[in-house]
Formats: sequence, structure tokens, C-alpha cells
Amino acid sequence: MKGLIVVNAYAKTTETRQVLRLREEFFKLGVSTRVIRNDCFFARVGGDECAQKLNDYDFCIYLDKDKYASRVLSKHMRLFNSAVAIENCDDKMTTHILLSDSGIPMPHTVAGLLCYDKTAEIPDSAVDGVIDALGLPVIVKQAYGSMGSGVFKANTKKQLLALMQKFKCEPHLFQKYIASSHGRDMRVIVVGGKVLGGIERRSNGDFRSNIGLGGSATAVAVPREVQDYAVKAASVLGLDYCGLDFLYGDTFLLCEVNSNAFFDAFEGATNINVAGAYARHILEIMR
Repeated sequence: MKGLIVVNAYAKTTETRQVLRLREEFFKLGVSTRVIRNDCFFARVGGDECAQKLNDYDFCIYLDKDKYASRVLSKHMRLFNSAVAIENCDDKMTTHILLSDSGIPMPHTVAGLLCYDKTAEIPDSAVDGVIDALGLPVIVKQAYGSMGSGVFKANTKKQLLALMQKFKCEPHLFQKYIASSHGRDMRVIVVGGKVLGGIERRSNGDFRSNIGLGGSATAVAVPREVQDYAVKAASVLGLDYCGLDFLYGDTFLLCEVNSNAFFDAFEGATNINVAGAYARHILEIMR
């Protein structure tokens, strides 16, 4: 059996810790893997050159968010995660909509108004509408983004207006600010419908807790209700692997679901072999 690991076309290197760990665990299981950048123009219509290049591979771990390439690759091999699952998580608002009737608690979230005219002014009524729904401070997020990028906190109406103006021509959302979870959250990793464990992420002064922004990670016990929420969310979204971020409120609130969650800090904090669990899950599916 042979596997393909696809990373972003513009990645500085393919030898990331995530990729090296996956290859290491597959090697232990007797499976050969090849890492390539998504710069082969997989998404093409007409001709069979692309299909011929893929004949040697049985599965693909897709560590990119290019939905066109993932759709094409999925015609030729099993993707982990699937193209649809990745798309559902890549758009944060879509994630919340799909989970909205699942019974999983989430922060109150409102989709941003999409504008098609860069010269248009944000009406005062629109700003007031967000404040009426969510209060201040309020979290403003670009619908697409990772590692904390594209996430902002508006403390005043003036700041909110500025962010609405900035993102008016891009998909974005507004989310209730959970003060009790300022600078911290719980990251839970699910593989094959099972919770592997959890870490608490804490920032060093930022309202965001992302490790990539300087946050720290500590292993924590995952409460039963959080485990149930995590497994259910992964099932609804069709994910073989994911990292889920929960905020600390009166109850735990699911904030985001990451289909390609980095697990280096998680493995280091918990001593849980995430790469090995993911590799074994993939082989169980393929066999």
C-alpha cells in the first residue's frame, strides 16, 4: 500500500514536524508515503495526465485547503479528510450552520453582511444590529483563516465599524465574546470517532490562545460532555481526524473545528501518539 501526503503549493518546506511524524508512523506500519506540494495542477478538466500520475497511490492525507484539487484527487483515491469535510471546516460560518441543530453548545454567531462594492459605506443600523445581537466586546472573524489569523476583538462601536468596513467584501462573521475564556481554550483531538485527549491552551497576553501566537499547552482531562460534543461534531461534519476548540463558559462552548489541526504541541504536552492513531485509523479504513 502506498500513500500520498499533499501540502500547500507555497509551503516553504514539505518536511514539517506534522509530515515527518505521519511518515514515521506509516513506516512503522510498513506503508510507503510520498510528500508533494499541491503545485501539480491537479484541478484540470480534460485529458488523463493527472489520473495517470495518481495510479500508484491508494490514499491521500490532504493537508491543504484547495477545494478544487481535493475534489479532483477524491475521484482517484480515498482522501483523509474528505474534500467535503475539509470544505465544511474551512468556512467557519458553514461549520456553525451545519452544527446548529446538533445540540452542541456554541457561542452565539452571526454571519457578516457581504458587500460587492468597495466604495459602499457601512450603515449605522448594521453596526447596531451586531451590537444588539451580541453586545460589546464582540469577536470578528474572517470565515477563512487558521492559527488565529483573521480573528479580532472589537471593544467599541468605532472599532467594530472599522472591522466591518475592512472585511465587508470578504466572508466574515461575528461571535459573542466569552470573557471567562479570555486567552484560553481546550483543544480536543478526535481520530476515527474517538477522543484521544485534550490540552488547555493559554496565551501570553492575547485574547487568542493559539500556540502559533505564543500560547502554551498543558494536558488536561476532557470532561465527558466535551468528549460527547467532540465526537458528535466530528460525525456530523464527516471528519476522520480533527482538532476541536472549546471555550470555557457556563458550559463548554464549541468555537471552531479544524480538519487539519497541527498536533506537535498536543503530542508534546500529552505524550499521546496522534500520528500513530491517525495512521492506524487510515489503514483500518483502507483494508
